[in-house]
Amino acid sequence: MIQRLCIIGVGLIGGSLARALRQAGACEEIVGAGRDPAHLQQAVDLGVIDRYETDIAAAARDADMVFVSVPVGAMAAVFGALKDSLSDSAVLTDGGSAKGSVIAAAEQAFGQVPAQFVPGHPIAGIERSGVSASIPDLYRDRRVILTPLPLTDSGAIARVRAMWEATGATVTEMDPLHHDEVLAATSHLPHVLAFALVESLARLHDKREIFEYAAGGFRDFTRIASGDPDMWRDICLANADAILAMIERFSTDLQVLADAVRDHDSDKLQEIFTAAKQARDGFANTQLAESE
Repeated sequence: MIQRLCIIGVGLIGGSLARALRQAGACEEIVGAGRDPAHLQQAVDLGVIDRYETDIAAAARDADMVFVSVPVGAMAAVFGALKDSLSDSAVLTDGGSAKGSVIAAAEQAFGQVPAQFVPGHPIAGIERSGVSASIPDLYRDRRVILTPLPLTDSGAIARVRAMWEATGATVTEMDPLHHDEVLAATSHLPHVLAFALVESLARLHDKREIFEYAAGGFRDFTRIASGDPDMWRDICLANADAILAMIERFSTDLQVLADAVRDHDSDKLQEIFTAAKQARDGFANTQLAESE
């Protein structure tokens, strides 16, 4: 049981965590923190949090669990505000998508990464944002990756693991650098490609006609381009090296495909499309088996 949970950034991610823990009866009190009193009052009105503070230090005081759910570019400022307000027994964790930059921000703010800090990343989300989009089942049967350091307290890791498991999530652990490389391939690159495709088509002279005739495939592929631009800007800057490596690799592969189309190379096109279908079907079947 978490006695007092402080959530800094009560949006989709933080709000869904609050709803899930409240539904599970795993938390006594939930305090929200952020810059916008109207947004925080909405969270109170929706029953997501019990009360709020616009002062981060005041919100975190006496909390035994603090979850930071802000864009990765804002982590350093939040950690700085928390530096002198956390109790000795408090556990600090986060939901940032680029762990290397989050860990660096913690080291910068605290002087060294605190033993009670457990970096984490819930692999869940929808294209809508804000506390009004939060749902209690967002993390059910989803993965949450913890990326503790060698100095991270084992008790703190256990407490964060228990918190996420109470939401119905499957919790795994991973090295922070490896996490950033994996997420650059499986999450960050797809989002970059979706944003780039929609922006490119939107600049075409006859863009209205193109979007009017867009079929299900276009909607499915570009759905994630409705994500929060501020958040994805920060992710690209925070995980730049890994994302650039994936963009460069994809660009090379895309050029191979372009050459095959230009050369009317039927065999090469068949090879690429067949390999892609087999890989995608294998992934889909694995996901289906895990959900049963």
